[in-house]
Amino acid sequence: MRVAITGATGLIGRALTTSLLSDGHTVVRLVRRPPLDGGAPGLEEAEWRAEQGRVDSVALRGTDAVVHLAGAPVVARPWARRRHELVHRSRAHFTRELCRALAGMDHPPPRLLSASGVHYYGRTGSTVAVEGHPPGRGFLSRVCRDWEEATLPAEEAGMSVAHLRTGLVLAREGGLLRTLVPLQRMGLGRRLGPGDQYLTWISLTDQVGAIRFLLERPDLTGPVNLCSPEPVGNAAFCRELGRALGRPALLPIPAALVRATLGGPVEESVLLDLRAHPERLEKAGYSFSFPMVDRALSDILTHPRPSTGA
Repeated sequence: MRVAITGATGLIGRALTTSLLSDGHTVVRLVRRPPLDGGAPGLEEAEWRAEQGRVDSVALRGTDAVVHLAGAPVVARPWARRRHELVHRSRAHFTRELCRALAGMDHPPPRLLSASGVHYYGRTGSTVAVEGHPPGRGFLSRVCRDWEEATLPAEEAGMSVAHLRTGLVLAREGGLLRTLVPLQRMGLGRRLGPGDQYLTWISLTDQVGAIRFLLERPDLTGPVNLCSPEPVGNAAFCRELGRALGRPALLPIPAALVRATLGGPVEESVLLDLRAHPERLEKAGYSFSFPMVDRALSDILTHPRPSTGA
């Protein structure tokens, strides 16, 4: 299989690239600079001018699928109005321009997996959000709605499009754990904020596994929740993290400190009370490697992996 990836140097993109290359597939990294030699067998680069809506159609000839993961980080400091605009533009606008470029090819790749987030649903509390659940309110919910709608040109061109509504990705080398682990080692993190909110998560192993599963299932289109079937309460998550580290936390982290440490709209991300379920993924037959958070954290923190960089 020949797969083109945007955001290939990010947390998920690196892991997906490594997984595909290890199984003998070809990966084309779509980059916003002059392309270089891939530097590894099966690894290529092609230019993608996001602002101008241009992609190297010659380099993408014969590509079986595009996995679109690029987007400015949501959790970032400092956070200001211009950051809102960057987060929205890097998703909705760049996705629309990419899809227009793909649609303009003589033979567009047949499959597109485009990133999105479970933040689409907003705050759900104890209500379980499956793919048919209505959108929520707030900035990140609007971003996800616009992000998904931006793939319309690809759909109209006949591409099979799925939206990857992803939960908080757990990995040692990035994401939420990169911030929480040092705090836990200092005895902080018995809970984040109030602690009773649900946390919808997925291990990096299953994130990559689910994407690869969907690459083989072009019949699965539209939204697909990429999250563990077992969401967990925030305080319970922090307790399991302390266990995995052998360092139970004694002190909670107030919401204000979470906001100052992580930056961004934490009330709509890390502190969001959201309970999503991967209904379509499970019904399609995907088997999770780590459905339970205790085993996921134990695997992540006690079995260090080599860098996923190519």
